[in-house]
This record gives sequence, structure tokens and C-alpha cells, in this order.
Amino acid sequence: MERQIRINEKTCIRCRRCEQLCPSGIFSLQGTVMTVDDEKHCIGCGQCAAACPPRTVLHPDFPESKVHGYSLEELPDPGQLMLLMKARHSNRAFSSQEIPQDKLRSVIEAAYAAPTAQNSRNVRIIAVTDPKMIRAISTLTVDTFASKAHLLENPFIKCLLHKKLASVYAMIPKLKAMHRALHEKKKDPVLHEAKTVLFFCAPADSRFGREDCNLAYQNASLMAESLGIAQFYTGFVLSAIPQDKKQAIARLLDLKKLKIFAGMALGIPRFRLERFAERHCEKEIIL
Repeated sequence: MERQIRINEKTCIRCRRCEQLCPSGIFSLQGTVMTVDDEKHCIGCGQCAAACPPRTVLHPDFPESKVHGYSLEELPDPGQLMLLMKARHSNRAFSSQEIPQDKLRSVIEAAYAAPTAQNSRNVRIIAVTDPKMIRAISTLTVDTFASKAHLLENPFIKCLLHKKLASVYAMIPKLKAMHRALHEKKKDPVLHEAKTVLFFCAPADSRFGREDCNLAYQNASLMAESLGIAQFYTGFVLSAIPQDKKQAIARLLDLKKLKIFAGMALGIPRFRLERFAERHCEKEIIL
């Protein structure tokens, strides 16, 4: 994409912030004048326009109305941010209350604010709010696993694969229990009656689609927690999609050339926790 990026020489203070921050390296100081070279390499990240103190960088993608100032005092302090991250947990105890639209929009806006590789901005979010569609996604997920479990339990296949796929075979009782819960008890063991499900998608041929979508998910997850919205990662759905040879979930969501790389089920929690359990992990810091 061709852009005409200019430097206002009258106001430029030669601080070279644009040069130091530009990931494409298109700014340079020639004598006493900042210049712009190879504009075609600009990825439109906006860092030059945001970093310039006198607003000397004239970028067509970032007019005055799209460059916003803020005070560092407005940002959460490290302790608050750490508490939010530790307090965040997967809460599947949803109430029947609807998610306020303004809060849902904030969650989605936070997702789109996440960084993307090479500033591709290729992440797309599909918000599913129809209860029938949400139940259909759960049903397709459970039935896909049930079909695979039935195949794996074939005596001949089990003899060949049981040792190699021990962890998969260990999941079969869980998958059978989910099938019973859905079809016999009429419960939703996958999305747990979520009021909204967000699917984070990118073009199927996107080189960094998975990474970009999961960065967006993390932003959305933290925003949901701060707004009092319960959420969890839709791991079962994501695992079922590539195993579904009929691509039923993809067709249900009308994905076309998009591919799902992350997903989040959301709802208003039945209760809020005031404590968090410190989860064990191997903490290794290499300096």
C-alpha cells in the first residue's frame, strides 16, 4: 500500500524517536533533516505518529483525530495488573443473566487492540449469541469426539494405538460422560450455557494467525475479568474442529476462508470469587 508520509521540517526537533521506533526502518537523519525512505515498506503501525512530541510526522493513516494522548498515571500499577492476572480464572458457573452489550463491546474492542505480527490486523472475531447456535456447536463438538472414541475403541485399532496414544485413550471416559450429559441429561458440558461465544479467526493462509488470535484472546480475557464477566477458553471446540471431516462447525459459522485459532465462552457469573488459588508451575528465570 503506497503512502505519502512527510516530515514537517519547520516543527521537527530531530529527536529521532520515529527512526528509533519504526519497525520498517524508513526514517533516517540526513544531515540536519529527518527523511522518509521506502514508504512502501510502512506497515501502518502508527508508532511514528504517536511518538513524535511536536506531531511533526504527517502520516495519512494517522491524522490528529486518530492519535490520542494519555497520562501515565491513568495506567494500572504493576500490583493491580498482577492481581488481575492472578485473579483471572476459568469460571463455568454462568447465570441466566444476559451480558450487557456495552461490556461485550469493550471485550471485543480490547481484543482488537492486541498487537499482531507485522501489524497485519488480520484477526476477525465472530460473536455467537443465538442459544440454538451455541447448543449446536456443543452438540457437534460432543458428537465429533464420540465418533472418534468409537473408532479408537475398535479392538484392532486399540491394539495398535493404545500405547502410542495413551493420553488420548485416558480421555475416552471423559468424552463418554460428556456425551451422556448432553444427550441424556440435556446439559451443555462444552459451553456450559454460555450467553456469548467469541471465536478469534484469521485467514487460513495467515502465517501468524494462531499467535495473533491468541494474543487477542488474552486481551479480551483480561478485559472480561475486569468487567465482572466470567469466561473460559473453548478448548474442546478448538480440538474438535480439525477432527470434523465434514467441517460442520466451520459451515455453521460460515467461515469461508477464515480459520478459528482461539475461542472464548462468556457469561455473567453466578458468584464472584474474592480469593484465588496460587497455581503450581515451574518458575525458572534465566538472566
